[in-house]
Amino acid sequence: MMKDSKSISSRSQMESDSNSVELSIGNGTMYETVTIFENSSNDGTASIDLPEETRKVTRREDTFIGRVRLLVVFVLVVAVTSVAIVAFLLVTEQEQEEFENEFNGHASEAAAIVSQNIEKLFQALDSASVMISSEASAQNETWPFVTIDHWSMKADRIFKLGGIGQSTLALAPIVQQQIVNDWTTYVEQQAPVWYEGSINLEDSNKTVDELVSKTIPYVHTYANNSFVATPVERNGPVVPIWQSHPLRMGKISPSMEALPTNYDILQGLGRGMPLIEAVNATLRPVISLSYVGVNESTRENIARSTIMQPIFEEVEEVDIEGKDAKLVAVLWWQIDWSVVFSNLLEQDVTGIIAVLRSSCQSGSSQEHTSEVTYRINGQRAIFLANEDIHSEKFDKMEISQVLADLGSGKANLQSQICVPKVTLHLYPTNDFQKTFVTQEALYYAAVVVFIFCFTSVVFIIYDFLVSQRQRIVMDRIMRQEKIVSDVFPSAIRDRLYNGNIDDGQNPNQDDLLNADFGTSHMIGSAPLADLFPNTSVIFADIVGFTAWSSQREPSQVFVLLETIYNAFDKIAYRHGVFKVETVGDCYVAAAGLPEPNEEHAVVACRFARSCLKKMKDITLKLEMSLGPDTADLAMRIGIHSGQVTAGVLRGERSRFQLFGDTMNTAARMEHTGERNRIQVTEATAALLKEAGLGRWVFPRSTTIFVKGKGNMQTYWMKTLRANKGRKKSRPKNEIISVEDTAKTEETAKTEETSEETSDTRSEGSRSDPSDTEGEDDLDYDIDGVEEMTKIDRLVEWNVENLSTLLQQIIASRGGVVQSIDGLKEAEAKVGGNGTVLEEFIPIIHLKRFEEDELRNRLRPTEVDIGEAARTQLRSLLSGIASLYQNNPFHNYEHASHVTASVQKLLSRIVKVGEGNGLESNSPDQALDLVDLAGHSYGITSDPLTQFAVVFSAIIHDADHPGVPNSQLVKENARSAQIYKNKSVAEQNSVDLAWEIFMQDEYKDLRACIYQTEEDLHRFRQLVVNTVMATDIVDKELQALRKKRWDAAFSGTFLYEPSSISVDRKATIVIEHLIQASDVSHTMQHWHIYKTWNEKFFMECYGAFKAGRADVDPSINWYTGEIGFFDFYVIPLAKKLDDCGVFGVSSEEYLNYAKTNREEWVREGENIVKGFLEKFEEKMAKKEGN
Repeated sequence: MMKDSKSISSRSQMESDSNSVELSIGNGTMYETVTIFENSSNDGTASIDLPEETRKVTRREDTFIGRVRLLVVFVLVVAVTSVAIVAFLLVTEQEQEEFENEFNGHASEAAAIVSQNIEKLFQALDSASVMISSEASAQNETWPFVTIDHWSMKADRIFKLGGIGQSTLALAPIVQQQIVNDWTTYVEQQAPVWYEGSINLEDSNKTVDELVSKTIPYVHTYANNSFVATPVERNGPVVPIWQSHPLRMGKISPSMEALPTNYDILQGLGRGMPLIEAVNATLRPVISLSYVGVNESTRENIARSTIMQPIFEEVEEVDIEGKDAKLVAVLWWQIDWSVVFSNLLEQDVTGIIAVLRSSCQSGSSQEHTSEVTYRINGQRAIFLANEDIHSEKFDKMEISQVLADLGSGKANLQSQICVPKVTLHLYPTNDFQKTFVTQEALYYAAVVVFIFCFTSVVFIIYDFLVSQRQRIVMDRIMRQEKIVSDVFPSAIRDRLYNGNIDDGQNPNQDDLLNADFGTSHMIGSAPLADLFPNTSVIFADIVGFTAWSSQREPSQVFVLLETIYNAFDKIAYRHGVFKVETVGDCYVAAAGLPEPNEEHAVVACRFARSCLKKMKDITLKLEMSLGPDTADLAMRIGIHSGQVTAGVLRGERSRFQLFGDTMNTAARMEHTGERNRIQVTEATAALLKEAGLGRWVFPRSTTIFVKGKGNMQTYWMKTLRANKGRKKSRPKNEIISVEDTAKTEETAKTEETSEETSDTRSEGSRSDPSDTEGEDDLDYDIDGVEEMTKIDRLVEWNVENLSTLLQQIIASRGGVVQSIDGLKEAEAKVGGNGTVLEEFIPIIHLKRFEEDELRNRLRPTEVDIGEAARTQLRSLLSGIASLYQNNPFHNYEHASHVTASVQKLLSRIVKVGEGNGLESNSPDQALDLVDLAGHSYGITSDPLTQFAVVFSAIIHDADHPGVPNSQLVKENARSAQIYKNKSVAEQNSVDLAWEIFMQDEYKDLRACIYQTEEDLHRFRQLVVNTVMATDIVDKELQALRKKRWDAAFSGTFLYEPSSISVDRKATIVIEHLIQASDVSHTMQHWHIYKTWNEKFFMECYGAFKAGRADVDPSINWYTGEIGFFDFYVIPLAKKLDDCGVFGVSSEEYLNYAKTNREEWVREGENIVKGFLEKFEEKMAKKEGN
């Protein structure tokens, strides 16, 4: 009892002094006490009163963990350094390899072409030598007294055979010293004869007498570079130029010219003697690299070579090792290496150095050299120096080609005679290297370091949190350790700690069997058919094309398709892919046929990747000419490899076609794919892996069901490198479309990123140089297009549209654009009296044009609005775009969509009869301006009217607050007070846009629009009436508008003047035109309607959630849309048809309106639910951020 009391007393004392907890465990009469102090330590963790041995173990473990941490950090540092270095080296090596491969390819091809051309040149000279010898023998002429008939014609033929263009060709006979005087006499007699023939053949304006007067009759040279012709005095023979082509006179002094006739090529050219000696010794043609001069036409430095072709007295084959061959003349051909090196490379390949080397030093003058250097830039060659100046660092990359190595013809060739050997050496330049060697290696290394730093920070945070958790866990463990150690014997404790735990192994899963698709049977034995067992078929479909084309003119649809398919055709040509056909908006192509190609799968995938990239480039650029949503178009591509049956189906409109299971499977790959992605089958993926390109593809996360095939495992092809290096950011004011938030897109991007990462880890980070092949296939200039925002592209599109209309306005005035400073007072008064709505008038008097004036009107392409007006127009439209608020519906994209509809309807106006009834509704009838002026109520004959309507469509929702006018009135907004609670948003848009428009900085633009006060007021009135017509909610205005329509087209004003009647119809037609365009999404493709309907719902529901609407719009949205169709959209479409001026567009709009209504009745309720869910998701996401 005493012990127990003492224990209790001790416990109480400890509890009071140390806030300790004591556990007493009875063991017979003995008590073992474990005291755990819960005093907080400095680090906030509980301290435990542990035995010294346990503390040592704890300290040892902490030390070990600290060292492990340091080791981990050290390993990470070493690893990241190694990876960064390896990444840098691999990328550098890849770039160097690509650089070397590209140079080797271009240089080898260039060297081969030059060698072939030189060989053709020697063959041409050899043929010419035989021809000259034959002709001399046939005419029984004795050398050197030989004149070749029709010399110029034959020389031209030699030039063509030589294949390097026209240069200088001359016949130079060998004249022995004893007959020099006879030669002079012969020249005086025969020169006029062959001069006359050459003049006739060359169609020269020279006369024989003029040429004879410029001929030096004796064999001569120009001693010591003087301008004095000096007779050649030599004991040996002379070699004078006799017949030459073309007949060119050279300047022998600043004021004198002479023909080269009788010019001694031995003594006069300095380099001629060694060449003649080499020719005489070898009895073969000899080429020298000897002359650097100036091109007479371009005045550029050039290097020329002289070729001497021996001419023998006998035509029979000459034994060059024998001694019976008699050399009687030489053909002297001077070639320009600038011509030889031209057209060797593609236009965009620049910076290759070409060095020509001759084995013989041709002379002592600086003009005579054994080395010259050219720089080849695309199809042009530039002379650099008469020495080798290539960079020595590229010596190992040298590509050399022997151009002329004719050897020695005689074994007893004298040692002092050198037979020139000309070789071509090609080297890259730093400029050529820079096109391949980039900073990408540093970027990769920087990314690796950044990832390491980021990972390190995460690791430190994680380690801190783990350490905190570990301290808590260790405290628990140590407590349990103490308890267990005190309670259980060590043997039992060890068995508890080291108890055997059976590590069960999961059974291996069975491999999935690949579906056996079998082989398609051949269909009969067609006359022109074959089986191609190894092909890859590509189906490429334009996603969103059907909806996009419903908003466009046929010409615009074909502009898009022709541009895209023409680009694809060029890519197919470059890759060796066969275009099969285009089915609608689907492009079908195949690789491996008609020419078999073992790498057909690789070729097909490269082609598809290039098409995907080019599609993006083209649509971005075309959006500025084809309008909104063009850049949203995308490609969906499917590829399958296998056998196809291909042939020609005979009959009417026969064409090459493909059949078989491969075609069907490829089509299903496209159909089940996703936008901006390439889906390939397992067969194609296997071929890529066999080619060592397995990293190009990664498996789709789920199998797909294919009709007739069942579930198939397919693969996505990586396309990220196509966009490498491009930076895109969405500006703050850019419109965000509904599609941007689509779940499938986000899922696709996440899936591609994650799967590509895993694929990269498994395949390795090194890229094949061929990965980027074919990505720069075309010559489309898209500099800066992708960096433009959607708003910027829409502004550019509107600039182009209004610029065209401005050209028409100026053309209608005869091209006159004068200063409008005299209209300042009139401009100041416009809009200054009352509100915009008070300016509205029921009839706008449009301008009338005389028939002769219309017929003689200038073409719009014959006038120019000027750079100042174009710049001001772009600035004005950018300013107007900035007025638009970032509403889901009433934004600048919607204004551009309305503008597109306005332009479409204006372009569809057709001819109507005298009685205003429909005379022809066929778009095939071509109508000139005279017809339209009389039968379209003057709308299309006056370009100012068209400009005003299009301009009104652009500004009609400027600064729209995103709530209806009724809400502004209810809120007693300042704008509602200003505009007297009527058409508040519309009037505000006009005032704001007009205020900007009237600024002094736009006076050049205004001068293009109007030149008179009458035009100014008409333009203002058109803008007011058109914008006010977009207020379709005001019942009073709608009733007045309906009344005016009935009055215009029911014959109420039967006896009013025809001009007033026409203006009345034009005014009301314009109003209904803008109304139809304002809701044109309801009368277009279902996808377009659903997209804009969702945007409008988001705007209205957002206003309700923000407390700016009394009624939840989702409650009546479904039924409200049906009523909107029944009581506004469809009647409006019928009016377009009834007025008879919009041709097939009115019928098209009406049909789409009815179809959309039916579709909405079926699916509208579920769609509204989807709208609500999407809105809530966005709000939740926004709140989460």
